[in-house]
Amino acid sequence: MKSRIVILVRCEAKRALSGRPRRMLLVLLAVLMSIGAGAQEPAKAPTDQQTIQMLLQRIERLETRVAQLESTHAEPARAEMAGSVALVNRPPIGPAAGPAVAPPPPQQASVPSVDPEQETEHLEPERMDMSKTLLRMRGFGDITFHGSNQKGSTNSFSLGQLNLFVTSDISEKFKFLGEIVFESGPDNFYNVPGGRRNEFGVDVERYLVQYSYNDYFNLAAGRYHTAIGFYNTAYHHSTWFQTTTGRPLLFQFEDSGGILPIHNVGLSASGRIPSGALGLHYVAEIGNGRASRSPLTDEPVQNVVDENNGKAFNLALFARPDAVRGLQIGFSGYHDKLMPLGLPRVDETILAAHAVYLVPKFEWLNEVVLVRHSPEGTSQVFNTPGFYTQIAKRFGSYQPYFRYQYINASDREPIFPDVGRMEGPSVGVRYDASESVAFKLQYDYNIARHFSANNALSLQLGFTF
Repeated sequence: MKSRIVILVRCEAKRALSGRPRRMLLVLLAVLMSIGAGAQEPAKAPTDQQTIQMLLQRIERLETRVAQLESTHAEPARAEMAGSVALVNRPPIGPAAGPAVAPPPPQQASVPSVDPEQETEHLEPERMDMSKTLLRMRGFGDITFHGSNQKGSTNSFSLGQLNLFVTSDISEKFKFLGEIVFESGPDNFYNVPGGRRNEFGVDVERYLVQYSYNDYFNLAAGRYHTAIGFYNTAYHHSTWFQTTTGRPLLFQFEDSGGILPIHNVGLSASGRIPSGALGLHYVAEIGNGRASRSPLTDEPVQNVVDENNGKAFNLALFARPDAVRGLQIGFSGYHDKLMPLGLPRVDETILAAHAVYLVPKFEWLNEVVLVRHSPEGTSQVFNTPGFYTQIAKRFGSYQPYFRYQYINASDREPIFPDVGRMEGPSVGVRYDASESVAFKLQYDYNIARHFSANNALSLQLGFTF
């Protein structure tokens, strides 16, 4: 009888070797059980045929159990892949927990409960919980082909920003957030080109340590995106997140011709305001502010040294009412003292208001900004108004959009006299080829006081990795 059992076990072992190692372990378990049964030799032992049949049935039950366990562990793996894709989905409305919010970590799917009596043995280590990994990193980039009929311009392939977005859970309450950007020149300060073209540089665009006490109070220290309006804290350094190929004129970065203090270095407090269904939130910030216009070759963000002892402060309030999902309405006020070279100090006040409706298949963004500069010792006041409106509708993988934007600065403006008046429409379409790759085609008609009107066309490939 033992010889027939051995032959049977050898056949099962050969079949197990062609499958998973787990099945081989179960066969070995059956062998040990059969040897133990044979060693006892009870007086009324079953026949050889009955013994073989019993072992076959036992092996068949074990194989069925293995298949059930494998299918159970496969579901969390698929859920984790879906969570990784969700990590790079479009951003939520506004600064959900202040001006610097890391994308949510992948959500782990719950594993169906298993009856302990049916669990034979835990044969593989537990899956790593990616939501508790200390360091997380995402990458973003874009490549654009663009051209226009503006005098002196050439059509070119351009490498956009290569953005490394890093977050780390220091502890339960403390987190780190960083954005490291590689980009090429030339720079453009207040619409004045500068720096070396075609040369790559590295910028630390955001650098924050965040403390989260509860939903009503969060504190961040470091370099952040100033909570002026909506766009600046909803869309950071990645064109892949944005519907269009680039940011509105109002919210261009400081080294790309922007007129607003997009970045600041200091402290930022944010949280919810108890308001029931109204959904009120606040952001309060204090920092070094931006450097004055002169000299234009200097970094506009005061990362290390402030040019004066005064500090810039900003207060923003916005509402997300439960009655209208996707709606956000808010305003902000910013104040600073600027010290342009060879000119009196300038009192700077920036007022902004926005109304945004953003749902998965439709978006409508509206913002208006007023930059007010008042030189000390004079009665002059220079007001620079600006606005943009943007609307888009998704049809499957396609998302056509339209935007109109406007800025009008005086030629005698003490901080950015070269900006002047700029306006014009943009129309385009975004095509999401996959969860991580998007193509955009955009046409712009540009009208300006300091150069003739021109037409521009750009084709962009944006991606995340």
